[in-house]
Amino acid sequence: MSVYAMPSDKSWDIESPATTTFDWNYDDGRDQLLRLYDKGTRKQWRAKERLDWSIDVDPSNPLGVGDEYVPIFGSPAWDKMTEKERAQARHHMVAWQFSQFMHGEQGALICTAKIVQTVPDIDAKYYAATQVIDEARHVEVYSRYLHEKLELAYPVNGNLKSLLDDAISDRRWDMTYLAMQVLIEGLALAAFGLIRNQAQEPLAKALNAYVMQDEARHVAFGRLALRDYYPQLTDKERDEREEFCVDACYRMRDRFLAEEVWETLELPVDEVLEYVNESETQQIFRSYLFTRIVPTLKDIGLWGPRIQKAFTDMGVMAFADTDLDAVMAEDEQAAEDIEAGRMEIDFTATETAERSEP
Repeated sequence: MSVYAMPSDKSWDIESPATTTFDWNYDDGRDQLLRLYDKGTRKQWRAKERLDWSIDVDPSNPLGVGDEYVPIFGSPAWDKMTEKERAQARHHMVAWQFSQFMHGEQGALICTAKIVQTVPDIDAKYYAATQVIDEARHVEVYSRYLHEKLELAYPVNGNLKSLLDDAISDRRWDMTYLAMQVLIEGLALAAFGLIRNQAQEPLAKALNAYVMQDEARHVAFGRLALRDYYPQLTDKERDEREEFCVDACYRMRDRFLAEEVWETLELPVDEVLEYVNESETQQIFRSYLFTRIVPTLKDIGLWGPRIQKAFTDMGVMAFADTDLDAVMAEDEQAAEDIEAGRMEIDFTATETAERSEP
């Protein structure tokens, strides 16, 4: 039986006119990328062991957060709802959000496999290979959470689908990096961070923290590769990429309106979308999603007038001076802290069991 709340295609084919590139310079490599590759091989983890899948999740409030985190909280539509209908809204909203994470991670899996094929440098191929297994694991954990804990999922959102199409169908290797490693993954990291920091339910909190630990390396990978490459482009080539980024950022901002949820719940969609668009809380939430993207684009050299104007219009220019290395270090440490807490609980439980043995 399908867990999808709406009809969903079983598959999706994209034509990808990529050029496969071999690099015979096996002894050549950038120190930072090789260190990142070494770290990627050492930081692999198994989903069925690192996450406690025995935890029961309450579908009426999967994240264990206050109602103010529901985008339509405070709207006329919300005020008219019964408590049962609000519980359904919380359930569907988290299912929709985690579904987009799952679809995005499959996109990352495919894009990274394409990067292995198309990127010209052997050190980048090394690291991208470690990311392929990371992304497969991420698809696995989000799929398992949706199917076993929420028993509900949503098809891929149209705006995300169009970005995945751009990332996969463009023949230029750097555009796959730019669309996936910088834009889609950068936005996902911010969304994961909100859940990691706010969720009271331990499984969702740990799941997103562990995924973020991997994603911090992935975004660093994109930064390193593109920071070296973009200074070599002509002004026209950089302008083209900046124009793509501006369009993509507006599409990503609009991705989080979740109109599919409101349609499924049979709410007045136009009225709800107008509320979400104008809500100060939602505007702050949507601007927070660009905390990683803005400084990363500045760091890799895509920082012309067009991009700066768009970010000023979105109200996110303040993120330009974010210390990316410090933020990524915090992402890694948060996962380590959760892991340390889990290990301590396991140790205490084992010690208690041993003491109680006759």
